[in-house]
Amino acid sequence: MPTFILEIGTEELPSRFLADAEKELATRLQAGFDAHGLTYEGVTVASTPRRLVYYVSNMAETAIFKEEVVMGPPMKAAYDVGGRPTRAAEGFAKTHNVTLEDTFSVDTDKGAYLAVRKNTGGEKAADLLPAICTAVVSSLPFPKRMRWGASEFTFARPLRWVLCLLGSQPISFTVGPVTSGNQTYGHRVHGAGPFMVPTAADYFTLMKNQGHVVVEGQERLQRIQSDGTRLAKDKGGVVLWKQSLLQEVQGLCEHPVPILGAFDPAFLEVPREVLLTSMESHQKSFGLENSEGCLLPYFLTVLNIDPQDLSLVQKGWERVLRARLEDARFFWKTDLAAGFEPWLHALDSVIFLAPLGSMGEKTRRVSRLCQWLAESVAATTPGFVVAPEDAARAGRLSKADLVSEMVKEFDTLQGIMGGIYATRAGEHEAVAAALAEQYLPAGPESPVPASACGALLSMADKADTLAGCFGLGMIPSGTADPYALRRAALGIARIIKEKGLRLDVRVLLQKALENYSDVQWKLPAEQALPRLEEFFTQRLKHYFIAAGYNTLFVDSCLLAGSHDVCAVARRVEALAAESQKPDFEATVLTFKRMANITRKQAQEGGTPLTGEYKASLFAEAAEKRLAEEFERITPEFDVLWAKDDYVGLFGLILPLRPFVDAFFTDVMVMCEEETVRTNRLNLITAIVQRLGRLADFSALQM
Repeated sequence: MPTFILEIGTEELPSRFLADAEKELATRLQAGFDAHGLTYEGVTVASTPRRLVYYVSNMAETAIFKEEVVMGPPMKAAYDVGGRPTRAAEGFAKTHNVTLEDTFSVDTDKGAYLAVRKNTGGEKAADLLPAICTAVVSSLPFPKRMRWGASEFTFARPLRWVLCLLGSQPISFTVGPVTSGNQTYGHRVHGAGPFMVPTAADYFTLMKNQGHVVVEGQERLQRIQSDGTRLAKDKGGVVLWKQSLLQEVQGLCEHPVPILGAFDPAFLEVPREVLLTSMESHQKSFGLENSEGCLLPYFLTVLNIDPQDLSLVQKGWERVLRARLEDARFFWKTDLAAGFEPWLHALDSVIFLAPLGSMGEKTRRVSRLCQWLAESVAATTPGFVVAPEDAARAGRLSKADLVSEMVKEFDTLQGIMGGIYATRAGEHEAVAAALAEQYLPAGPESPVPASACGALLSMADKADTLAGCFGLGMIPSGTADPYALRRAALGIARIIKEKGLRLDVRVLLQKALENYSDVQWKLPAEQALPRLEEFFTQRLKHYFIAAGYNTLFVDSCLLAGSHDVCAVARRVEALAAESQKPDFEATVLTFKRMANITRKQAQEGGTPLTGEYKASLFAEAAEKRLAEEFERITPEFDVLWAKDDYVGLFGLILPLRPFVDAFFTDVMVMCEEETVRTNRLNLITAIVQRLGRLADFSALQM
């Protein structure tokens, strides 16, 4: 079976485009091959800044041959009573390019039908590939597309060549201004080309030896790490590899050449976070540290060329980085001389959201909310202690570094620099840690704040933003979420769960809304708060579903109460464990029946059901036994509830079920005597109310 190669040559593509472009190229070509019956194996997808490559080591030379029976109209509709073909039969034959003599009858369970045998496949791969490749190359999606020259064709960057071979046979097709062939190009300096590729199987060897291009990204990445580690070891250090930057750098080169540069050790007085950010963001370089974790005065960068004069290139990189580090040192010293007080004053001139006031006002609100949180959580969560004055101070200082010179230059250091400056200013350790962690978690994979004060500050900041935006009617819809409110709600939920905080989210959101003053709301608080609570519940639902829990279980537990995130998490986990027991479905159906009866009677029967019943009104043995069993387990239920032992609580349901089943079998619930009927309904209501604290069984579909 021949090999196949498709290489799309372009001007330099942005590194961030490459990973998605590889996936789209693979997905679309494979779909095209499958649709036309082309079998293949041994697929390699690769990219460099100047090329996208799809390589198949074994491709069938012809499409799979298939014979299928295509069903037409029923025979009684295809022929009249005289045996003459109708328009239905003639139309069916014409549609499939056959004569009526080629059709035949097929007996099915529904009767006889007119049918025809249709042969598909068998085409040569070389004849199918031009159309497939044209469609795929033309439709590849990119974040941005462009035109060039007089052509109306658009692509991420201008196309320069397209290589397409099936074995040694060139596959010719045209996209935009370029026609494919058997010609490729190598590295701009070391092996520019063009090169004629004899066969598809020769491609990678030719690119390596003549083009001096490392085509596969993983190989470039490994070469960078291997050579970089060796260079760092010579200086007694290790490279501080940052995976996102490493992926970006490998996507910026075709011929990676790592080199080491040095800078003046005097710059090490600047915090390492600043030095690393300057190296990584501006120079796409990596820092080095020694075995003790101290930053070394060296950096590793990656060239896309073997320079004739390495020392000259090295000095050039060092000169550029020195200018960056000079700026960073100037900002550092300027900020140390300024301090927090002038920054806090300046925050009053920085707008948070126009109707919501300044950043200064936000920090005052966050300060009050942090103090309230510290006092509230300490009362409900043993062992979680934050001094209220520390929490309040952290809230007030939380945005001060936004007006510092360093953060104006390096905005990714917001919060981090606040923590560093707080330490230098002699602020309490808890305050400094909180400032550094206030923006965590930054996403679903990001950690929550490690410190207790940082957790409270993060929640207060996010709750303040949520409350303000909902009050203004800025509620996310569809994919639009300009203020990252979904991430904020998820962040609060994760912090509460991972820190084990017993906190009523409804009260937190209400406090955040009440914290605002002199704001012209679009939605009054009595309307905004329910919508905000529902929004938070939906984010909580997505969080648990993403964690792998059954959607019905999550819905059932959330309907039983979503304000205590830790309790919800434990109830969902316990319900999932309970569902593995053999009698789970039958148990659910039993208690679902109870829930449905009480809900229907409350809505349609006109009878108020309170859950209060009188044992003296029970006449049947089954209802007496059910009431006795329910009253027996009630004290145990309360003890387990106080301990948050939801596994134990769900375990109480199974022994109760036989008594409920006997009740429904032996007792006429909807009897004619109103007093007796209401009493029986209230017994059911009492059980449903108590078990409904665990989960809403009516929401479970079994």
